[in-house]
Amino acid sequence: MRQLKLRHLFILSILLLYSPFVADKVNGLEVFSSKEFNKPVNQRISNDKSEFEYTAYIDKQVERFMRRSDLKGVSLAIIEDEKLVFNRAYGFADKELGIETSPEHLFRLASVSKLITAIAIMHLVEEGKLSLDDQVFGSEGLFNEPEYQNIRDRKLLDIKVVHLLNHTAGWTQRYGDPMFSPLTIAKIVGVNPPARVDTYIKFAISRRLYSKPGTMYSYSNMAYVFLGAIIEKITGMSYENFVQFHLLYPNGIYDMHLARNFFEDKYPNEVKYYEVDGDDQVLSSNGDSVYVHKTYGGNDVELLGAAGGWIASASELAKLMTLIDGFNAVPDILSEESIQKMTQEHNSALGWRDSHGGYWIRTGSFAGTANMILRRPDGVEWVFLSNTSNWQGPKFSREINQLMNKITNRVDSWPDMDLFYYYDSESLADIQPLDN
Repeated sequence: MRQLKLRHLFILSILLLYSPFVADKVNGLEVFSSKEFNKPVNQRISNDKSEFEYTAYIDKQVERFMRRSDLKGVSLAIIEDEKLVFNRAYGFADKELGIETSPEHLFRLASVSKLITAIAIMHLVEEGKLSLDDQVFGSEGLFNEPEYQNIRDRKLLDIKVVHLLNHTAGWTQRYGDPMFSPLTIAKIVGVNPPARVDTYIKFAISRRLYSKPGTMYSYSNMAYVFLGAIIEKITGMSYENFVQFHLLYPNGIYDMHLARNFFEDKYPNEVKYYEVDGDDQVLSSNGDSVYVHKTYGGNDVELLGAAGGWIASASELAKLMTLIDGFNAVPDILSEESIQKMTQEHNSALGWRDSHGGYWIRTGSFAGTANMILRRPDGVEWVFLSNTSNWQGPKFSREINQLMNKITNRVDSWPDMDLFYYYDSESLADIQPLDN
């Protein structure tokens, strides 16, 4: 594998840098590709590429964990020294149709999406287009449109971008998370559903804050939805397009997208989602008075967007991690200063869920989704994605962490390969030598 990679590295780099990028269809997805070599990494890898002496042990541990937790499908990616050394999927992407999960499949990321949004914000800060100290509301703020000036609580004028990032803007979930009550929020604001970001801005300015901005941590999905709107206002692009064209595509990440609400609109290689047995149906978030599952229309995943709307494969999410992990083998896309700000300890992390002692953690869970990613100070990083929620909700991440610790601590030697750069030999054989 290493010899194959070295032999063709120069030719591949020329192709990737100088081939004209054309929008092609790959398995029904639009990706930017000129040849086979620009296929997303998840569409180049299969389970058998992660066969090594510990594979049977890992399989046994994951499958036992899935049975105990009633998970339908799981995808794992493990990185060592910024190389993808293991990428394997388990169970079913669609149990009813008998479609087995593969490394190609995309999963909803839930709150792991917040890390992507924080990366985008820090990118704009580094470009000088935004400041963490910029005011968010009021005539001098980022949301300075006339319709947003009827502010009930003047403390709202003290909210800065950094407060949105680190969950200290002053809102509370004491009475529930407003992002999971879009019909109620639309009714409070006096608009017809479905609720939009504009609806939530009007909701925010009509409420009193629970605490003074910057003084108390209280997890807020709404804050990250507002960050997505700020990105759109600053860049003049849709949030999704800005992230894709400025952060993902330039770094060879082609198959990450914002999710869609309903099953019939999902991406061709996206998994089906499964809720905890016994979960009741709820009214559709689009306001059509139809009862639906939370996974497909009950929760408005499209509205969550910057707070919880991304879908990705384990391998491409792992690739993104190598670009912001602070290690030296792969150049980071953010400065050392930005990465340090993002990984401050004591509930001050930006985008990450937690940061302590060199361990950076991001979790994500809602109906049909249970995810976790972790970066360790010793160079090991991992991604765990599942298409099934657990009755423990966010606390399920503790069990995921125990599983992954058991696996990564048992393996004393990972394969000497980097699946990020895997190409099958037949494709490479078609490359013609460059003329002298």
